[in-house]
Amino acid sequence: MSGDGFHVHGPHDHELEHAAQHGGAGSMAGQLAVITAILATVGAIFSYMGGATQAAAGLYKNDAAIRKTEAANQWAFYQAKSGKQNIAELAVVLVAEDKRGEYEKQVARYQHEKEEIKVAAEKLEAESREFDEKSEAQMHQHHRWAQATTALQISIAMAAIALLTRRRWLEYATIGLGGLGVVIGVAAWFHL
Repeated sequence: MSGDGFHVHGPHDHELEHAAQHGGAGSMAGQLAVITAILATVGAIFSYMGGATQAAAGLYKNDAAIRKTEAANQWAFYQAKSGKQNIAELAVVLVAEDKRGEYEKQVARYQHEKEEIKVAAEKLEAESREFDEKSEAQMHQHHRWAQATTALQISIAMAAIALLTRRRWLEYATIGLGGLGVVIGVAAWFHL
């Protein structure tokens, strides 16, 4: 019958012909659609992680500032005690012999209080430094997540250009840049 110019297609033949003409699952458009969906999903996860690390960095920086302020308050208290101690030491020299004992006790008391205050202030300063270091580590990790997300976003844009221009090399560049974004994301995960 096909000799008369009449040809009958089966449903499977028709589907294969349509896929070859209009692009099917194995076509460039189909491949880029799958790649873009994967990149967008991974990019959304990386973006979330970037936001979370940035928020954590801000909280650590806030805790560092609070500890620094508390330490400054302790140092001001230390200075006030030093001033009182100096006045008591001056009184020991200036007052009559029978009143010196009271001022000597005050000098000893202020010295003891200052030592306790100094320990507390130094502890707060150390905590402040620790929070600053944690904040810096979180910001470093945030920058890695941001770099990974940016690479994936550029990769998605390249996928659109590849689809419009039908250039295979752009599809490969899309995959390569997407892979680079994933590698940077893995570095962020491992705090590198």
